Amino acid sequence: MDPKQFLTQIVQTFKQFVLKYYPKDHLYIAGSMAALFLLLLIIPGEDKGPAVPNQTTRIPIPVTLDEPGSEPSSSLNLADYVVTAEAPAEINLWQNVEIKSGDNLSAIFTKVGLSDQDLFRVLNSSEEAKILNRVYPGYQLDFLIPDEGELEQLRVLKSPLEGYLFTRENNDYLVQEIIKEAQIHQAFKVGEISDSLFMAGQREQIPAVHLMEMANIFGGVIDFILDPRMGDQFSILYNEQFLDGQFIGNGEILATRFVNQGRVFTAVRYINEEGEVGYYSPDGESMRKAFLRNPLDVFRISSNFNPRRRHPILNTIRAHKGTDYAAPTGTPIRATSDGRVTRASRYGSFGNLVIIQHAGGFETKYAHLSRFANGIGRGDRVRQGEVIGYVGSTGGATGPHLHYEFLVNGVHQNPRTILDKLPTAVSIEAAEMDRFRDQIAPLLRQFEELNDSRLLSLNQQSAD
Repeated sequence: MDPKQFLTQIVQTFKQFVLKYYPKDHLYIAGSMAALFLLLLIIPGEDKGPAVPNQTTRIPIPVTLDEPGSEPSSSLNLADYVVTAEAPAEINLWQNVEIKSGDNLSAIFTKVGLSDQDLFRVLNSSEEAKILNRVYPGYQLDFLIPDEGELEQLRVLKSPLEGYLFTRENNDYLVQEIIKEAQIHQAFKVGEISDSLFMAGQREQIPAVHLMEMANIFGGVIDFILDPRMGDQFSILYNEQFLDGQFIGNGEILATRFVNQGRVFTAVRYINEEGEVGYYSPDGESMRKAFLRNPLDVFRISSNFNPRRRHPILNTIRAHKGTDYAAPTGTPIRATSDGRVTRASRYGSFGNLVIIQHAGGFETKYAHLSRFANGIGRGDRVRQGEVIGYVGSTGGATGPHLHYEFLVNGVHQNPRTILDKLPTAVSIEAAEMDRFRDQIAPLLRQFEELNDSRLLSLNQQSAD
């Protein structure tokens, strides 16, 4: 059969099959859809091309056609309609390390990818570089290492305001001192005791360091273990330090007040002509007494001075020649007055013991310490309020506490009663009173206004 005739026969057979089994309506619909599909294929489309990362995105810009001769409706800002890819963030090449207890420079240099030779090169680059031999926990070291093993710069920050910058120059390092000035803001806080001084301070978000300092300032006139009562109030005006808008630390207390069982104690900061700082009452009486009333700040007395106390271990009547302060292990212990350390070592049932000799025939003992403070040893001079050690349970102690003794000319005295008989510290001399009043007058006036404003606010709240 001729191929053309064969093809014609197949088409006729397919046509008869379709007409026999499919309704005409269905055929019309199928034909319409086929025609529409062919039409879509014929219409040319936009060739978008391959996607390009970070390519500028094009956004249609609306254009307003103004009438001929009229003022333009507005200027067209193309920047509002064009979106560009963001620039890559700058890579931070600095590595920051805060020195902790037990760290050493060799290990720190190794940690950041430097060798002992790099450390040796820095240490011997100049005389000023010897500062690296006197770094302490809390210092921050910042390393700029743009290429592996190549120290370009090193910052040694003693604080956010003070430090040194080492900059590489050939095989040496130039050293520059970093000194920044903080912005000072004043903060005024008021608290009321319903449980303890420190709980009251936490509720008002008063820094713990300032609560400790306030207890130290009033330590000669208030016993913060026995004297505070529920309802006692206190207020503190102090400085806060900021650098580039960021809080970096607390400054000194400017003025503080404590109302204890109706008795009002006010202390104002004063700097004398020699530059010495002290806290005084508005009348010029020094808040610093000959001895602090206790060597701890806020913990309970577990055993008082008692010449006929029954010993808790030996179960015999044995004089208790001091006062025991129960406190957690590690609580700081302060020297109650200026003096010279005559012992700082282990001693029998006293465990770790510090003995301080004071002027006028006075002596104090601090026993059962967990450890001594750094720099405390026989022959060292200490100042009142200086930390000399930390509470522990060494020696014949049944639990963590401080055993504190007070001797006058070699005779044990009850430290809780003898202090009222001791002379106070030297106050402002008559010749200096005018200078004292001129310096504290504006500060005291500001402090009184803040306290009055706070009291007025509390009274209004009570009335509401």
